[in-house]
Amino acid sequence: MPESWRPVLAGQTEQPYFHRLAEFVAGERAAHQVFPPQGEVFSALAATPYEKVRVLLLGQDPYHDDGQAHGMCFSVRPGTKVPPSLRNIFKELKSDLGVETPDNGYLMHWAEQGVLLLNTVLTVRAHEANSHKGKGWETFTDAVIRAVNDREEPCVFVLWGNHAKKKLPLIDTSRHAVVQGAHPSPLSARLFLGSRPFSQIDKALADLGYEPLDWRIPDLAGS
Repeated sequence: MPESWRPVLAGQTEQPYFHRLAEFVAGERAAHQVFPPQGEVFSALAATPYEKVRVLLLGQDPYHDDGQAHGMCFSVRPGTKVPPSLRNIFKELKSDLGVETPDNGYLMHWAEQGVLLLNTVLTVRAHEANSHKGKGWETFTDAVIRAVNDREEPCVFVLWGNHAKKKLPLIDTSRHAVVQGAHPSPLSARLFLGSRPFSQIDKALADLGYEPLDWRIPDLAGS
């Protein structure tokens, strides 16, 4: 568990559900290929310390194809082909804010600015979407959402799609901003594209007294 998150999440890792979850994931890793790799399950928490969170962007479960998932929602490692949902995110980012589409899908630049790229489920069996759903991760990530909600500093919660919108009751909307919309997956892209979520996030940040984000992902070609 990354250091800055330990004080607010330590109680979770001691609970029976978390021990059952850890046993389940260990069993899955012994019998199957599981993504992301073991050392990258908590990458989102490691990249964005608790006290630095300005935006919480909620995904569902990790990418389940080879070499994609590395513990941060929607993001893929450098050199990995950009998946369809992230392609739509970049397409909307260009349409909304004029940000040029990068040559990679590595979203660390967002995470380092305080965007917590959190999936509700943190592991998945290779090539089987939602295969680790309902095993306990949701209890843990709900605790992460609550921990951010309970901070004194306000935050922008970004809920794309019905799965993410179900987390709205965990958020004190009198103190925090919420940006809701369609999911960027190809199934709902017609509703996502043109919804201008990035303008909404930047406006919400400004209303809370924060600077807008630098949404440009650095190109990696030639670096």
